[in-house]
Amino acid sequence: MGVRRPVIALTSGEPAGVGPELCAMLARQSLAARVVVLGDAGLLAQRGASPATAIEHVPLAAPSIAGRLDPANARYVLALLDRAADGCLAGEFDAMVTAPVHKAVINDAGFAFTGHTEYLAARAGAAHVVMMLVGGGLRVALATTHLALADVARAITPAGLIDSLRVIERDLRQRFGIARPRILVAGLNPHSGEGGHLGREEIEVIEPALRAAQAEGIAAEGPIPADTLFVPERLKRADCVLAMYHDQGLPVLKYASFGKGVNVTLGLPFVRTSVDHGTALDLAGGGRADPGSLLEAVQLAIKLAPAA
Repeated sequence: MGVRRPVIALTSGEPAGVGPELCAMLARQSLAARVVVLGDAGLLAQRGASPATAIEHVPLAAPSIAGRLDPANARYVLALLDRAADGCLAGEFDAMVTAPVHKAVINDAGFAFTGHTEYLAARAGAAHVVMMLVGGGLRVALATTHLALADVARAITPAGLIDSLRVIERDLRQRFGIARPRILVAGLNPHSGEGGHLGREEIEVIEPALRAAQAEGIAAEGPIPADTLFVPERLKRADCVLAMYHDQGLPVLKYASFGKGVNVTLGLPFVRTSVDHGTALDLAGGGRADPGSLLEAVQLAIKLAPAA
């Protein structure tokens, strides 16, 4: 009896963006899984999908033109995510991979949507999830995700940081196979607050959370000033970095890996990976988009998918 190949649900994302053509390109790759592309079959054919592409048809709400956003299709984009998540929860799919969506147009349509991470957490009923990007030899997780910078400090709490460290440690062990994950934790302020002179979040929030996590046996170190955290000698002894906000950690990772990075949602009851880029409306429909990040996302999903 042959080894069962995992089944991966691939959502084609914003129909006006590069997602549909990236999915069509990826379907031509030889992969150690069965990849089912979720999307409008006609749209995918227009963007280059071959008759051999495994497509589960989800109809567009309105005709889509490459490069032109239409709020009428926001419900369609969310329906793709719902189908993939529900299929993972039901055991139909072993993992899901997402092509990019456009947050603003979904919000313009009247849906409160801050991103895949938060939406899938709500759909799956996950108590706490963590966004982590993988690439360039780095793993960078985020204590907060899609927030205005002015709101970040208020959103960081000892309880939230402890939950994030628990999720990171558990998923690195259970899904990535790291026996004792080592996590470096960034400070929030310049120089990690300079002993309280540049902010007290390190003293009052981050350090207490680290002490509590360490008491549980989590190998977390910090808070480390962000401007000296990402040095090779320090990273050699780390399996993951926990940054305090989106643009603290991700510019470093994307510099090291852009086009090959993968977004992973930790804390879900199923595997979810995604590309490290947006909808690239200016490239949509031209056949010039690079499928590298999507290919990496699918390959990582295959590795992380639970064994049959």
